[in-house]
Parts: sequence; C-alpha cells; structure tokens
Amino acid sequence: MEILDILIIGAGPIGLNCAIEAQKNNLSYIIIEKGTIVNSLYNYPLYMRFFSTAEKLEIDQIPFISTAPKPGRQEALEYYQGIARQKEMNIHLYEKVLNVSRNENLFTVTTTKARYQARNVVIATGFYDIPNLMNIPGEDLPKVKHYYTEPYPYARQRVVIVGSSNSAVDAALETYRKGAEVTMIIRHSEISKSVKYWVKPDIENRIAEGSITAHFNSEILEITESTVIFKDQNHQTHEIDNDFVLAMTGYLPDFDFLRNSGIELKGDCLNPFYNPETMETNIPNLYLAGVVCGGKDTHLWFIENSRIHAAMIIKNILSK
Repeated sequence: MEILDILIIGAGPIGLNCAIEAQKNNLSYIIIEKGTIVNSLYNYPLYMRFFSTAEKLEIDQIPFISTAPKPGRQEALEYYQGIARQKEMNIHLYEKVLNVSRNENLFTVTTTKARYQARNVVIATGFYDIPNLMNIPGEDLPKVKHYYTEPYPYARQRVVIVGSSNSAVDAALETYRKGAEVTMIIRHSEISKSVKYWVKPDIENRIAEGSITAHFNSEILEITESTVIFKDQNHQTHEIDNDFVLAMTGYLPDFDFLRNSGIELKGDCLNPFYNPETMETNIPNLYLAGVVCGGKDTHLWFIENSRIHAAMIIKNILSK
C-alpha cells in the first residue's frame, strides 16, 4: 500500500487549497470527498449569492471572475471545479471516510471503498452536512425540510420558515414572491444582524407591511401533518394550518467523526482543539482546516478567513 504524505478529507475550497499547497511542495496527497467537488456549495440554494466579493473567495491567487459584485452559487461551482480540473487534482469522489486511526507514525484511513495510509491527515469537512435539529415531535415528517434549494415547489402553499438567518430570510422572500403564504417563527426579538445588508431591509419591510407574518420570541412546539403548533412571546400556544416547514436552523460539523478520530472537543460549543499557529490537533500530524475548526460556532470561519490554513499546515508538515 502506498504511503501518502497527506490525505485530505473534504474537497471544499479549503481542501482544494490544501491540495494546491501539497502539489507546490511535491508532497504526495489524495483528497477523499463523499460527494462532488465543493459539495456543500453544490447543495446551496440555486440562486444564493455570497456575502463576500469574488476576490475574497479566491484560492492560490487564481482570479475569480464574476459579472456581479457578489458572485453566486453557479459562478463559485465553475471557479472551484475549474481549478480542480486545471490542477489535475488527485480526488476520489463519492467516497465517504468512515474511520481515521493512528498507529505509531502512520494513519490508516478507512472509507466506503478502500483503505489508505498517510503520514499526515487534514480534516476539511465543513459543517453543512448535519442539520441542527429542533428535536420536536413531527420534525421527521416528509413536509419538514432542513435544506432549501428553490422556491417553486412552495408556490401557493402555506409555508412556515424557522429562523432568521440568511438562509431563512432568503427562503422567506423567494417563496413569498412565488405565491406562498409565509409565516416565520423566530426565537429572537428581531431579524438576525448577520443577514446580508442589502437583503435585511427587504425582509423587514415585507414583515412591516404584513406580506410576510413573523412571530418573534417564539418557538415551535410540534409539527403535525396539517398544522404547526408554536408558543409566542407571551407563552400562549397557537396552532396554524400548514403545508411545509422549512427549518433553517443551521448545520453542524460531524462531531462523532471528530471524537472518533481522537480530537478533543471543548466547552458547550464543542470547539475542536488545534494549535492556531499550525492547525495541528491534539493528535500529532492530524490537522483541521476551514470552517470545521469552529465547532458549533459556525459563524467564526469562512472561505475568506480560512484560506490561510492550507499554507500554515503545509509549512508545519515540512518543518518536521
């Protein structure tokens, strides 16, 4: 069995950047990805636009050309997948990593298709794969969706949207404009301050004029086949007729996978341990890169501020 210098788990933008740095330094590597290249971006809403401008999403100083000030999902897919083709990256797609174990100075990585050995492992798996569940009765009903792609299935339907983040606001506005009757159930007293600055006035105005109903300081208690039951800010219970629930409650890293790999998780937010100067975890030669570093604090890391992780990791590997 070939012993790789680096095995990279995840073919997102940061995983691709790690591969680029490995190539530059003549290190043997492979990327293992359970879906397609930049799989999380592929699963974003079809018409999603980034908060950041194109140059902040670039990797390896390869220009990201966008026709709009804020690039969209399709442009990002073309950009990152184009880099993977241009660089002829060694990527195995639709192969899920099941286990990472370390014996002496080597890692054995077991996947759904094969086993690999590597001197170093980089986990760059992001956090878009596991929904942050509400853990309420009825959440497993077919009408409940934790991912939103496009508004057309919800035309002329009674849609409850849970949350007030960017994804929730985008879903509310898009489904409303395609003819849905939209009700938002929001835990907090206002729309999230993190919502894109050019979108926030739109949702606030739609709520103010009554086009979209919003219940602030409220919480869903139960979902039935035809209704949603929630508690308002006065602790009164209400039941409204409903066809679909879009639970835009966020996503989490695969904490079980991190634990099983031996990585220490700290505090209520399960922040994984790593050295901020090298990105090395408590397991020697096992590194973290990208948004997975934030634990439940998924707002800490983005493409634009974690691009540097790849160079930091390769520099540390070469120093040993």
